[in-house]
Amino acid sequence: MVETDVHFPTDINLLFDAFRKVLTLIATLCSQIPLSDWRQSAHLIRKVKRLFRAVQKMKRSTSKNPEKKKEQEKKIEKAYQNYLSEVEYQLDRVRETLEKLQSYEQDFEKPIFVIRQYFTDAERQLDQIRRRVLAGETMAHEQKVFSIFEPHTEWIVKGKAGISQELGLPVCILEDQYGFILNHRVMQHEKDIDIAVLFTRETVEKFPKLSGCSYDKGFYSPQNREDLEQVLEKVILPKKGRLSAQDSEREHSDSFRQLRRRHSAVESAINALENHGLDRCPDHGIVAFKRYVSLAVAARNLQKLGNIILQKEQKTKRRKAA
Repeated sequence: MVETDVHFPTDINLLFDAFRKVLTLIATLCSQIPLSDWRQSAHLIRKVKRLFRAVQKMKRSTSKNPEKKKEQEKKIEKAYQNYLSEVEYQLDRVRETLEKLQSYEQDFEKPIFVIRQYFTDAERQLDQIRRRVLAGETMAHEQKVFSIFEPHTEWIVKGKAGISQELGLPVCILEDQYGFILNHRVMQHEKDIDIAVLFTRETVEKFPKLSGCSYDKGFYSPQNREDLEQVLEKVILPKKGRLSAQDSEREHSDSFRQLRRRHSAVESAINALENHGLDRCPDHGIVAFKRYVSLAVAARNLQKLGNIILQKEQKTKRRKAA
């Protein structure tokens, strides 16, 4: 799991992120044309930020008195309304300015495009807050965005003790018996079970001598096992849940257990990658994210190669000294 460089997402802070970028960028653009629409952009951002902080500080009542609870709910709803109304008013003004800028579209195509992107983000967050908070609607997970600046970020719950969730993308790696990483894949909207066969085939194309592979249980499905057995000679793919007599016999065989014991070695590679910078990606954008992961894998393989060379040199020195 590689984290993206983002703060913890909430509907209201994602809205403020988008709004702040819209006003900052459009004020900069208007100063170049020039247009005087957004001379007070910094003041307006501070004004909206105060409303945002007011919402952020509001807490649900823990009182057993239903009247107090209802009164606090009204205060919270009022704070949300004030925040959303001000943002919506300023976005309407931005829309008017964008209409004025249509004649400059050819000269400032890229900045106007970026402003429109953040404007769309702000409108989406406005809609989601109104539906979720004010209308009490439940949002589907697929509809949620977890970062305005790193939209590829996913909310991942792995069930680890002390870690309720992680924000980033999972990365699958395949390591050989010597500790070198042969292949890796950044998994966008993918699960282990989805990539097992494709990932293995890609690796076999690069390394035709690959004859066997050990997988986590998350890669298991009857179809995956069947397809993998056509690609590899030895498939160590533990089954989820209760084992049939046939599955139990296969997984308790000497060859299966012997190869399965080697699987834990990949955890060493994962820890090494995390300890050498791949726990969190500071680069922006999905292209840069994938590049960062690839460079980290290459660096890990170089480090492994360097350790082998050093061990040989030390062995030679000891032999000469003896």
